[in-house]
Amino acid sequence: MVLAIKLLLLSCIWPTSVLINNSDHHHHHYHHHHPQRSFMKRHNSKREIKTRKLDSTKVKPMKSEQLLRIEDHDFAMRPGFGGSPIPVGIDVQVESIDSISEVDMDFTMTLYLRHYWKDERLSFPSTRNKSMTFDGRLIKKIWVPDIFFVHSKRSFIHDTTMENVMLRVYPDGNVLFSLRITVSAMCFMDFSRFPLDTQNCSLELESYAYNEDDLMLYWKHGNESLATDEHISLSQFFIEEFSASSGLAFYSSTGWYNRLFINFGLRRHIFFFVLQSYFPSMLMVMLSWVSFWIDRRAVPARVSLGITTVLTMSTIITGVSASMPQVSYIKAVDVYLWISFLFVFLSVIEYAAVNYLTTVEERKQLKRRGKAGMYNIDAVQAMAFDGCYHDTDTDIDLTTFSVNSTENSTRDRAPSIANLDTTRIKRKRSLRGNVGRIILQNNHVIDTYSRVIFPAVYIVFNFFYWGLYI
Repeated sequence: MVLAIKLLLLSCIWPTSVLINNSDHHHHHYHHHHPQRSFMKRHNSKREIKTRKLDSTKVKPMKSEQLLRIEDHDFAMRPGFGGSPIPVGIDVQVESIDSISEVDMDFTMTLYLRHYWKDERLSFPSTRNKSMTFDGRLIKKIWVPDIFFVHSKRSFIHDTTMENVMLRVYPDGNVLFSLRITVSAMCFMDFSRFPLDTQNCSLELESYAYNEDDLMLYWKHGNESLATDEHISLSQFFIEEFSASSGLAFYSSTGWYNRLFINFGLRRHIFFFVLQSYFPSMLMVMLSWVSFWIDRRAVPARVSLGITTVLTMSTIITGVSASMPQVSYIKAVDVYLWISFLFVFLSVIEYAAVNYLTTVEERKQLKRRGKAGMYNIDAVQAMAFDGCYHDTDTDIDLTTFSVNSTENSTRDRAPSIANLDTTRIKRKRSLRGNVGRIILQNNHVIDTYSRVIFPAVYIVFNFFYWGLYI
């Protein structure tokens, strides 16, 4: 019985020991036959340890934040909340004035805006007393002044290649916050002296949320807080001056706010408008005076010249008005162009008066001369249509001679032909030698006076115009 129990226990223990020995032998055999796989496993474990060590460098920003103790303070509130207002200094460097639009009454400027203030919550220990510089990622976690541009239409912070924002913190808690901004703002322009005008524009800075009880905005270095690039230039303006000033702005619902002003004066280049507007209008007025020297019976020549100058002046006026805002008052260029247009228009009216008085005078001559005058009127009507001058006295002589020669043609035809040739030769000689005298005698008295009055009055107008606006 005892022997049977021993055999039963031995049969149960023997397979288990065999399996354990076999597994140990197999494991030893595996390592012996696969040394490369075991080496790769150990190498991968070492690489994981190195990777963990490299990943630990990603917490460096967290170390700087811990150094500044950002998590220990509530930066939703301004520094010194509940006490005296925090002073925030401003200085600006103007990089460029990109454009000035008269139609939209605005300007576009690119500038570096720098803020200076002290926040003791950001103070940190430093053995070398050196500042720390950060980019825009830290801005969202601390308090910064909420400066905005009054009367701004569009503005943006440059973001190439990274957002152009810089934050510098000093060990004692002083902070420098710098931005590179392009802003388009309104400029209230007065065009009553355009284009001989000078415009004064300003860019205004102010805190949006904090009034003078919480934030005191001021120029950091006084008048020297505003710096400009030496190469700033504009196509239509001279930049006369840049200046910095400050003031207060009142809002009925929120109170008084500190406001800073960047003032600059612009004086317009006049030479462009002289070439495009003033000089062409002068030429058109002088061209209209040519009509006074053309014979009063040359209707096509004088009418076409007058209409051409009137239409040209209308084109000049339309072109200038299209590039200007639709203001309700008269500009200096409007005064000059419309008075020039008036001179051109009066030259057309002058010829209408001359033509009418000439017609009345010739009708009176018709009544006095009778039949001979009828032939004279026919010549005048021919003149009105063909634009050529006819010697009236010679035509009358020729007409009379032709009538007489018809009556005596049967008696002395040969002497008549000889006399006709002689008369034609005399007529040609009289036209060649007395063209100037004939033109002067046939000009109307209105043309004679207009040759002097029109230029004299226009010169006087120019004298007063340029003396008043320059």
